Amino acid sequence: MADTTRFSGRVAAITGGAAGIGLAVASRVIAEGGKVAIWDRDPAAVAKATGELGPNSLGVVLDVSDWDAVEAAAKTTAETFGGLDILVASAGITGPNTTTWTYPVEDWRKVIDINLNGLFYCNKAVVPYLLEKNYGRIVNIASIAGKEGNPNAPAYSASKAGVIGLTKSLGKELAKNKITVNCVTPAAVRTAIFEQMSQSHIDFMLSKIPMGRFGQIEEVAALVCWLASEECSFTTGGVFDVSGGRATY
Repeated sequence: MADTTRFSGRVAAITGGAAGIGLAVASRVIAEGGKVAIWDRDPAAVAKATGELGPNSLGVVLDVSDWDAVEAAAKTTAETFGGLDILVASAGITGPNTTTWTYPVEDWRKVIDINLNGLFYCNKAVVPYLLEKNYGRIVNIASIAGKEGNPNAPAYSASKAGVIGLTKSLGKELAKNKITVNCVTPAAVRTAIFEQMSQSHIDFMLSKIPMGRFGQIEEVAALVCWLASEECSFTTGGVFDVSGGRATY
């Protein structure tokens, strides 16, 4: 049975929150007493998500690779709900499946801009609000690709490795402020991001998972919500796997 008060009085900003893992986390935070701001670039998806989530949700349409927009979103969220306690940074794209030496430069820049620079902007924008309260939780969504490096996904792998490094760095910086910063490294979870992948790449990912199946968004959301809760009080700079046995360290 879910704890309907675990996030009582807490406000979470969730990037990529209109679908997939982000939406699953948002649904759970609201069900457990919190309020949620959905930060997403798809206006129709944002409207649909906030309509389903109800009055304890706020929709903010933005591109996370736009620093000014991210900074404004953090301000809007804090002003609307009277503060900001939690960031779940789950916005991301995969980019094309091709070798490093044939990888288009513009695609490389786009993946890094959204997956790494955008995540940095979101962390940077939210931290001042957490410092005001001397409390906060940041959960960054990385990937098993950031630990192992998936072939034919160099930009995605590099960006997610960067997310892991940033998480460790920021976690140490905020360790004495009752603010924890952790990341989750899922193996493949079947979401809309699969539409950006070739079937051969999907098959490769499945072949690496000992459990023989893809993860479910609810399984990732369960871990994310623990990391975003007050219960996660002595863990920061951590990297948590949801990989069906794929992770080797």
